[in-house]
Amino acid sequence: MTGGGLLVAGTTSDAGKSVVTAGICRWLVRQGVKVAPFKAQNMSLNSFVTREGAEIGRAQAMQAQACRVEPTALMNPVLLKPGGEQSSQVVLLGKPVGELSARGYHGGRQQQLLGTVLECLAELRGTYDAVICEGAGSPAEINLRRTDIVNMGIARNAGLPVLVVGDIDRGGVFASFFGTVALLSRQDQELIAGFLVNKFRGDVSLLEPGLDMLHDLTGRRTYGVLPFRHGLGIDEEDGLRISLRGAVRESEVSSPVGEDVLRVAVCAVPLMSNFTDVDALAAEPGVVVRFVDRPEELADADLVVVPGTRGTVRALEWLRERGLARALVRRAAEGRPILGICGGFQLLGEHIEDDVESRRGQVEGLGVLPVRVRFAREKTLTRPVGEALGEPVEGYEIHHGVAEVTGGEPFLDGCRVGRTWGTHWHGSLESDGFRRAFLREVAAAAGRRFVPAPDTSFAALREEQLDRLGDLIEQHADTDALWRLIESGAPQGLPFIPPGAPA
Repeated sequence: MTGGGLLVAGTTSDAGKSVVTAGICRWLVRQGVKVAPFKAQNMSLNSFVTREGAEIGRAQAMQAQACRVEPTALMNPVLLKPGGEQSSQVVLLGKPVGELSARGYHGGRQQQLLGTVLECLAELRGTYDAVICEGAGSPAEINLRRTDIVNMGIARNAGLPVLVVGDIDRGGVFASFFGTVALLSRQDQELIAGFLVNKFRGDVSLLEPGLDMLHDLTGRRTYGVLPFRHGLGIDEEDGLRISLRGAVRESEVSSPVGEDVLRVAVCAVPLMSNFTDVDALAAEPGVVVRFVDRPEELADADLVVVPGTRGTVRALEWLRERGLARALVRRAAEGRPILGICGGFQLLGEHIEDDVESRRGQVEGLGVLPVRVRFAREKTLTRPVGEALGEPVEGYEIHHGVAEVTGGEPFLDGCRVGRTWGTHWHGSLESDGFRRAFLREVAAAAGRRFVPAPDTSFAALREEQLDRLGDLIEQHADTDALWRLIESGAPQGLPFIPPGAPA
């Protein structure tokens, strides 16, 4: 027996597809439904490693958490990791299979992956009561429809009803809804069940006449109006669209436990990957996190984080061009705290031998840590566990660079020299005891009277956030009608809205 399904599409990128998908998943699992997320193709530098060692988008990992199930490669069979303006690494079923230009991917390779994508979706639907799928961009990308495997391509092949989400906070939501439907072919339109308004501010009664007119124009109903709420964005795909504190909790800054706040500056390197590593710092009361791109912005920081990047050599050049490299070297010499994570750890080393990512050969690093890095063609994808600063730590690794540590004190898989730490481990700061111990060291080195809160649980904050997403769906969407869609498919007899897709 095949489980029910739904595709959550959007009028635009960042309309709220990931959040709505997670909210529907959490609402369903609280009703006792066995549910899983799915995104056929994801383009993101924010990724995660599953327990079987597969790399998938972090948004799908968070949606799996909303479902209270373990994430697997089936939930995101195709992941594209941009390496620049012209090409992306293609990750298939959790493993890298090569680099392709956008033209090469959309010119044939994408369509070849449709069979794999459909097999993954069918396996999930054979295992779960319901699968909530997330689209990408807009389903009305008419230039890409022929090779589409993530929006109407997957909906048509799998017979999925489609719910279109629109961000009313941007304006123009009615035109976006109508135009999305009107640019689809007759067969695609038959699957567009209706709409969901996201990020509404104000009195819903003022919106209702427009929703009635939209129904008259399209023959399709609106399944809910979700109010605007701060701090509901789950792990983003494409960039820093929301504040870091807003990414993990309400936007109000909690008062510090001690007398001082702790200021964290994150270098906004090109092709930044897994910027969510610092979400756990932003979750701490009294910790202020900001992204910076100028050396003077490091001056009052108590901790500087150099995050991961898909282009270590490019990031190194960017740091030098902007004067940030000199500021980091000077900061390390002064014994002021720096944390390098993954690519950030690599560029703090002595030199990098890269014939894989940048193909630049040997490049001199910042020389802050006694580390030599060689890029291997095989990607490291692991979920390590260990201990640091007397506390247990868990993390995950996603990198081509192999580090040879020649000195310093051991720190996770990397090293520490003075007040500079480096590691390949993403997610280590989510380990509460370790994060508190690390912040105590940073505060002592910075001379701040900062005290970590004794009871901040990052996992509990994530659960609280996912429950709030489920509450939004339960309280502001027509859940009975949503369940009918999931169980029975799109309503029959939906009208065709001209002109339809261009020939």
